[in-house]
Amino acid sequence: MWLRLRQIALVARELAPIVDDMREVLGLEVCFRDPGVGSFGLENALFPLGNNFIEVVAPIEENTAGGRYLERRGGDGGYMVITQCDDHAPRRKRVEALGVRLVHSFDVPGKFRNMQMHPKDTGGSFFEIDEQLGEGAHDLDGPWLPAGGAGWKAAQRLDRVREIVAAEIQAEGDPAKLAARWGEIAELPVRADANGNPSIQLDNARLRFVTATDGRGEGLGALDLRVTDREALLAGARARGAYRSDSQVYVCGMRMNLV
Repeated sequence: MWLRLRQIALVARELAPIVDDMREVLGLEVCFRDPGVGSFGLENALFPLGNNFIEVVAPIEENTAGGRYLERRGGDGGYMVITQCDDHAPRRKRVEALGVRLVHSFDVPGKFRNMQMHPKDTGGSFFEIDEQLGEGAHDLDGPWLPAGGAGWKAAQRLDRVREIVAAEIQAEGDPAKLAARWGEIAELPVRADANGNPSIQLDNARLRFVTATDGRGEGLGALDLRVTDREALLAGARARGAYRSDSQVYVCGMRMNLV
């Protein structure tokens, strides 16, 4: 069985300024806006980054889960780590055996299976394991229902960034303990990375677990992005007030490390 990173969800107080940041800093373009998230009191936009996606959601109603998350973490930031698997049934069985509660789950026959786990049972952030079904479902550039299906490549832009190579999840307590929990859910080993941080290697990216040092508590705090054009990206970051250093920009409350 394989498991790969397919989507990162971020949450913002306002969607439009973050859409502009994604375009002007990272050079990304919107591929899909899902009207279905309106049932959760949200609006969203999805951006292809390589053959993965960054989704940004923002509340459009009072008292939404996204709005409460914004308050809890003190503003815009990381929200969900969404993975794609090749066989959903044993993944679901594993989660049930571990006693992990689900926040949301759905099955679109012949198209998609979803399993979103409760962050109080996973720790760190929302963790989701989904399976795309149908023609080309397991292709690296295959369809992805949350991004509208098969048409997303028309919006793919590789001029500034090419792929997500790591997601960083920060813990208020022991990051090794948090990593171990995610490892048992994903059925993957936890190993130290080059800097000694506990990490889990997915098929296409790494999940890195660190101690929270930014005062924002536990959550998804950073992404590592493979850069195509650093100069253009940094110029865009300076223009948008997102520049941190020549190796990091700050967009939607996220540290985005340029590698």
